[in-house]
Amino acid sequence: MISPQWLRSFVVLAERGSFTRTADQLGLTQAAVSQHIRHLEETLGPLLIRRPRQIELTPAGQALLMYCADLEQAEKRLNLRLSGEDDRQGEISLISPGSIGLSLYPLLLDLQALYPGLTMRHRFAPDHDVLKAVGNNDFELGLVTIKPDDPRLAACLFAQEPLDLVVPAKVMVSCWEDLENLGFIDHPDGQAMASRLLSRVFPGNRGIRSIACKGFVNQIGLILDPVARGFGFTVLPRYAREAYAWPDAIRVVEMDPRVVDSLWLIYRAQWTLSARARFVASELASRLTGKTLELV
Repeated sequence: MISPQWLRSFVVLAERGSFTRTADQLGLTQAAVSQHIRHLEETLGPLLIRRPRQIELTPAGQALLMYCADLEQAEKRLNLRLSGEDDRQGEISLISPGSIGLSLYPLLLDLQALYPGLTMRHRFAPDHDVLKAVGNNDFELGLVTIKPDDPRLAACLFAQEPLDLVVPAKVMVSCWEDLENLGFIDHPDGQAMASRLLSRVFPGNRGIRSIACKGFVNQIGLILDPVARGFGFTVLPRYAREAYAWPDAIRVVEMDPRVVDSLWLIYRAQWTLSARARFVASELASRLTGKTLELV
């Protein structure tokens, strides 16, 4: 392995053109500089043509000088990556619930198109998996619907997301009986979301379990397909509904009072969030909500 000190002596010698000036700049003796060059030439062959008042690099010397420049740039890139100061380069790792993920992933791709140095790694997962992944450093950023009380995690409000009662486009709903006649399209969080929303919209109702289940879907992007076909209604977070590809086939029943969930951006509290993660998180919040993200 070539000593970095030998390479440093060679680079300065190539710049200054004199063993004496090189020794002065590096704070070494001229004999020490000569020894460094001799070690390099024993390994790589002749690097210099020595003349009375100047030195000239051989082709091997030119190649070594380029190698040293490459090493310097590689070291700068490494330091920059470790420091996280470059907000347009590197990997963005984000894990989020599927609802918000449907809206965020296209925005992540838009940012990657603008800044090709960024690489996006995004996974859909429920809250407990998000907390675990960020806590274990598998992902730098996460989104959850409940603010965590884990001291390892920092959290800031990212967005607010209402629950939507979604029915087929041509169906009108004004009472509980209309929902019973329509039937329910369930999903992994369906009954819990429906219970929370409908208990406020229709106080004293008989409960979501009293309504016939007309289907169950565990893929967030497909839940509205049976609704669009007229098979039933469902309750979904708004970002999932807004990401649906055929909005004309469904309709949101606007009712008060609304149920609104908070979405929290989480990351490890013990160390500084990278500049690129801060940049992307702020851009996502601005593009999604039009508001500035206040990172802690």
